[in-house]
Amino acid sequence: MTTPVLYDYWRSSASYRVRIALNLLGIEYEAVSVNLLAKEHKTPEHLARNPKGAVPVLDIDGLRLTQSLAIVEYLEETRPGAHLLPPDPAGRARVRALSYAIAMDIHPICNLSPVAHVMALTGGGDAVRSDWMKKFIGEGLSAIEKLLDHPATGRFCHGDRPTMADLCLVPQVYNANRWQADTASFSRINAIVAECAKLPAFEAAYPRES
Repeated sequence: MTTPVLYDYWRSSASYRVRIALNLLGIEYEAVSVNLLAKEHKTPEHLARNPKGAVPVLDIDGLRLTQSLAIVEYLEETRPGAHLLPPDPAGRARVRALSYAIAMDIHPICNLSPVAHVMALTGGGDAVRSDWMKKFIGEGLSAIEKLLDHPATGRFCHGDRPTMADLCLVPQVYNANRWQADTASFSRINAIVAECAKLPAFEAAYPRES
């Protein structure tokens, strides 16, 4: 069987999610770095993999998959006992809602391209970028903290095993810490991130410059 290949960047939140998922499921893979700062994601070679010029891209099972949550759901559907989504419709809806609130509401406006455009439009420098990140990451995680005030929240975002929601939350908190957003009051989020940090799958996926 061909070893899966993950095209990623070490600081990419979306790639981080997929690394955690692969680790949780015990799927060995080859990592190929696509350096976003060097604009390797805009090269013809990478655009042939993903016309959006984004990471991650996962080659697995003879397929080429893009979009981190689509990849996670593919793994959920094809790996028996994955448990990245709950078995019941209500639980799946809740986990997807938490995941989307991070991956579709917080992450896109804090990505490299939008922030660089804001800096260009305003003529601002690093201070503008930092303020932007703190505002939108902080506001987004504040909403997640409220969503976690729910009977279904356990040691993790949903119950007592990690799901797709935790795969989204941990990278976003990494970004919050990177940009020094104030997360001290987010007791539920911080408790869940601490639980995730105890798991080897999360530790192995932690961003480390290659």
